[in-house]
Amino acid sequence: MIKRLIIIGVAMFGVMLAVPTMFPKTAPWFPGFIQPISLGLDLQGGAQLLLEVDTDALVRDAVVQLHDTTRSSLLDRTRGMIRFSDLRRSDYGVTVVIRESADVSRALARLRSEFGASVDVSASGNVITLSYSDRQRAQMIEGALERSIEIVRRRIDALGTRDPAINTQGGRRILVQLPGVDDPERIKELIGQTARMSFHLVNESITHEQMAMGRPPSGTYFLPMIDNPYQLVAVFSRIEVSGESLTDAQSSFDQHGMPVVTQVFDSVGARRFARLTTENVGVRFAIVLDGMVLSAPVIREPIPGGRGQISGNFTVQSANDLAVLLRSGALPAPLSIVEERTVGASLGADTIRAGAIGTVIGVLFLMFAMILIYGKFGMIANIALIVNMMMIVGVSAFMGATLTLPGIAGIALTLAMAVDANVLQFERLREELRTGASALRSIDVGFDRAMKTVIDANLTTLIAALVLFQFGAGPIRGFAVTLSVGIITTLFTCILLSRVMIDMYMGGQNRKIGYVKS
Repeated sequence: MIKRLIIIGVAMFGVMLAVPTMFPKTAPWFPGFIQPISLGLDLQGGAQLLLEVDTDALVRDAVVQLHDTTRSSLLDRTRGMIRFSDLRRSDYGVTVVIRESADVSRALARLRSEFGASVDVSASGNVITLSYSDRQRAQMIEGALERSIEIVRRRIDALGTRDPAINTQGGRRILVQLPGVDDPERIKELIGQTARMSFHLVNESITHEQMAMGRPPSGTYFLPMIDNPYQLVAVFSRIEVSGESLTDAQSSFDQHGMPVVTQVFDSVGARRFARLTTENVGVRFAIVLDGMVLSAPVIREPIPGGRGQISGNFTVQSANDLAVLLRSGALPAPLSIVEERTVGASLGADTIRAGAIGTVIGVLFLMFAMILIYGKFGMIANIALIVNMMMIVGVSAFMGATLTLPGIAGIALTLAMAVDANVLQFERLREELRTGASALRSIDVGFDRAMKTVIDANLTTLIAALVLFQFGAGPIRGFAVTLSVGIITTLFTCILLSRVMIDMYMGGQNRKIGYVKS
C-alpha cells in the first residue's frame, strides 16, 4: 500500500510541475521553484550571434606583454640590472642580446623564474630567445575562449536577459542564443567591445604642429576622443593604473545630475591611483578605453581611498553600459561577429502552434489505437501516457531546461517509445492468457517478462541521448535533454504507474479481460 502511495504521489508531483507550463495563468499561484518551462530561440524568437575570437590579436598582445615584461625583469634594480644591447619582437616571441657573457646564465635563471612553463626560454651564445610553442599557443587560445565565454555571459546577465545559451563552437567560436531579445544591436555593442581600460598621463608638451603631422614622439600615443574621433589627445604610453585593478563599477549621477560611472579599485590599484593623483595635481590624465579617450580631466586634488569617477557626455544607458563592461572585465582578445540571425516572435508562435497541433493529433491517434486494440487496459495506458507527457514537461521545467523545436521532437519520440513499451507488456500478457493462465497470473508473468526488454531498449536510447548531450551543442543538446528526461519518466510510468493502476483495477480478482481472443 505504501509503495502504491509513493508511486501515485511522485506521478502527481510530476504533473503539478507541468501545470504552470500547460496553463500559464496559474503560474502566480505556485511557489517559486515551480515555474513554466523556458522557451528556446526557435520557439520564443530572439537573436543568435556567432562570435569568433581573434587569436592573431591574442598572440600579438601576448608577445607585446612578453617584450615589456622581459625588459622590466632585466632592468629590475632590486635584483641587479642585466645590461642588454637589443630586444626585438618576432611573430611568436622575443629575442634579447645580453652584453656580458657572464650575465647570460643569470638572465636565463631570472627569465625562467619570471615566466615558468608558460614560455620556452633558450640561449645561443649571448642571444636569449623567449617564444610560445604550438602547445603553449593552443593552451593560450583555449584559456582565452573560456574567459571570453564567462565575460560574455556576465555582460549579458547584467542586462537582465533571461536564459541565454552560450556555448563553444569549434576551436575559437562562441555561439550566443538570446531568446526574447528585441534589441540585438545593444547586445552586439556590449559583446563586441574589448573593454580594456587604463589610466595615462597626458603629454602637455606636444604642440599643435606635431599633432597635425600625426607623428608622435617615442613613448607617446595620439588617441581619439570617444565622443569626437577627430579630436586627438597626446597620452604617454606608460600605464599608470590598469583597468584590471577595478573591482566594481556602477552608473550614478554627479552633483549636477549628469550621468557618471563610479569605480572602485583593489588595494594595488588604490595605491597606484592615490600616488598618481597625489604626485600630479594640476596635470591632466586620460582615461582610455579600447584605444579611445573617454575623458581627460585635470587632477584637482589627491584622490585616496580607491574610488574614482568617470564623467563625460554620457546618457543614462551609455553610463550603465560602460559600468557593465567594466564590471564584467576586459575580454582577453577582440571578438568579431561572424554570423547573425534574428527569429521573429510571430515565427516562434507559429512553430509552437504547429508543434502543439502535431503532438495533440499524434497523441489522440495513439490513444484511440490503444483503446481499440486493448480496451480497458488501453485506457490505463492512455492515462499513463498523459501523465508521462506532463512529467516530461514538468521535470524539464524544474531542471531549468529550455524547450526548443528539437525538444518537442524528443517529446514526441519519447511518447512513441512509451506506447511501444505498453504494447510489449500487453502482448506478453496476452500470450500468457492464451496458455490458459489466470488473469492475475498473466499480469504478473507478462509484466515481468516484458520488463527486461523495455528497460534494455530505453537504457540503450538513454546512453545515446547522453552522448548527444555531451558532444552536441545548441538544439542537439535540447533534443538530448528532453529525450533523457522522457526515457526516465517512461520507465516510471510504464513499469510502475501502469502496473499500480492495473492492480487497482483488478482489485485482487481474476476479472475477465475482454480484448483477448483465444
